Order: sequence, then C-alpha cells, then structure tokens
Amino acid sequence: MIQNNFNKELERKIDLYVNGELNSDQADELWAELIQDDYYLDYMKSVANLKAVIEESRAEKPKTVVYAVRRYASYAAAAAVIVIAAVVGIMNYSTTSSTEMLKPLTEIGLDVVRSTESVPDDVIKKAIQLAANGETEDAISLLEKELAAAKESQFIADLALSLGSILYNNAEYQSAIDRFQTVVEQEGIKPSVLEKGYWYLGHAYFQLNELELAESAFQKAYDLDGSFSRAAKSYIDAFGALR
Repeated sequence: MIQNNFNKELERKIDLYVNGELNSDQADELWAELIQDDYYLDYMKSVANLKAVIEESRAEKPKTVVYAVRRYASYAAAAAVIVIAAVVGIMNYSTTSSTEMLKPLTEIGLDVVRSTESVPDDVIKKAIQLAANGETEDAISLLEKELAAAKESQFIADLALSLGSILYNNAEYQSAIDRFQTVVEQEGIKPSVLEKGYWYLGHAYFQLNELELAESAFQKAYDLDGSFSRAAKSYIDAFGALR
C-alpha cells in the first residue's frame, strides 16, 4: 500500500498505460502496484476520463467527432481494464471484515493473456477479435484446432491460456479449468504464463465453489512471486480468515 497520495513515478506509469505505451509485462507490474491502492485506482480512471473529455472537446468536424468518440472508447476501455484487474481480475482485498464475501473474476481481459513471443500474432489476434465480436464459438474452434496440432510446450501453454480465458468469459468454467490445467502442466514455459495459468485456474475453481482447489491454485501463483503474487496472497489470506 502506498503510504501517501503523491507517487510521481506511479503517476507516470499510469499515464504511459492510458496512452498505450506499456507492454503486457509492464502493465502487469503496474496492476500489481495498483491493486492495494484505491487512491491511484481512482487516479487512473480520472486520467483516462479526462483525456477522453479533452479529445471530445477538440472535435470540430464530423470526421473529428468520430475520431474523438473512438478515442473516448479507447480511454474508457483502458479505465475498464484497470477496474477489471483491480476489482474483478485482481481482488482489492479489504481486511476490515474477515467474513467479507470473496468474489472470483467476472471476466478475464483477453489482452492480458495474449502472447506474441511464441504464438503467431494472427492466431491470437484473430481469436481475440472473434471473441470481441461475439463470435465466441469460432474463437474457441480456432484455438482448439491450433492447440490440437501444437507440439512445443510454450506454444501449447500460450494457446491453452487464451482458450481457457475465452471459455471462462463464456461461463464454461469446467472447460476453462481443463485448459488452465494444460497450461500449468507444461514444462519449461515462461514464469509469467505459468503464473497466469495458476491465477486463472484459481478463479475458475472459485466459480465452481471448489474452494480448496482454488486456494491451492492461488498458493501456487503466490509461490511464483510474480506480478500476481500480492493479489494471490490477498485471496489466500482471505480464505484463511473465512475458515
């Protein structure tokens, strides 16, 4: 938790994020800093909304109006991603009540699970676009076809992580569990992907009220000591308090 409301470096990172200038790993690190700090979560949303208002106010021609609306949607989406990460994706745990009801992720942000290092960019991009357009079954079929043919562990893990996330967002939690299990069973994969596999696996179990399995998955995510470690610890502590 940040001890005061003046952290210029964190504000700089937030500005970079809202402007789309952070990569996925840097965004994960930013979320890890924000999850315990309500002040800077609100600050991030204010920055995103302010930028949108400024862009909209500059619109003078019909073409510019369209541009401004699109930019507004972009900034609003950026704010929504942080809200999902902090409120839904990475629980902002409060210790004020040990019996406070925990909630699993409502939705997984697909940009969070995307990896372009080992998976051909067009595969993940196309699946994300299909899912965003409501063509979920086509997105699932595309990734399942790629996964069935995949041989290399990192390739399998990346595809399974994206597929599991789309299944999770479609409320197919048992199928999502199967895919996240595929992720964590792969050997020699990137720690960040392994961590996300356990993190999302914990939430999928949580959705099915498999609390012991959920806690075990969160513990493994915590043990990896990555971007989601502090968030996972919050869940572990909360589960312990509820026993």
